[in-house]
Amino acid sequence: MTMTSLHAELSPDWQAGIASGPVVAVLLHGYGSNERDLAGLAPALRLALPWVSLRAPIALGHGGTAWFAITTPGNPDAAPVVDATNAIWAWIDSHVDPGAKIVPIGFSQGGLMASQLLRTRPERVVAPVILGGFVLGAPQPGDHQLTGNRPPVFWGRGADDRVITVPAIDRTAEFLPRHSSLLERVYPGLAHGINGAELADVRDFLLTHVGADAVYEPVTGG
Repeated sequence: MTMTSLHAELSPDWQAGIASGPVVAVLLHGYGSNERDLAGLAPALRLALPWVSLRAPIALGHGGTAWFAITTPGNPDAAPVVDATNAIWAWIDSHVDPGAKIVPIGFSQGGLMASQLLRTRPERVVAPVILGGFVLGAPQPGDHQLTGNRPPVFWGRGADDRVITVPAIDRTAEFLPRHSSLLERVYPGLAHGINGAELADVRDFLLTHVGADAVYEPVTGG
């Protein structure tokens, strides 16, 4: 595997230079994918926030990338995860106004990275969304603060997901209720993916915890 520079796909309304505004969404894809994958979530979620979809830094070949190598499935080494977390924050620090809050939305490995943003700079993150993901086992700098603040977190996963290991799910199910005001949803019949019911739940979650400006109203016929 070779390292690549962190590349980004930006929302059409992203202003040149540093993004301003009160809230910016950061989309984080899963293992073997790239920045174009979760960019498709933005219209599906009717996301009205400026957003960036970041490409993970490890090149796997054939356009696929990863945030960290898979050693023990569901229990990654902490150091590579910390490196990937620092790379995401470095991009945000260079391209997003320091006064803007971050809404991380991640799938699978990207879901872990969304939780990492919360656990490393909790004062900067609002309403993180973890889709088919899990949390790192190693303690992180913001964990103590999260225990006191209990920010809202969405964790959705498929009941038939066989990719994320049981120990990873158990670890996440123990950690998140103690460090967040958790909204957990498990979707019957869903494997390692995202379905329409989950997208609807994420939209409602963002409306509740980010505000009415987070998503577009659906277009109805007149």
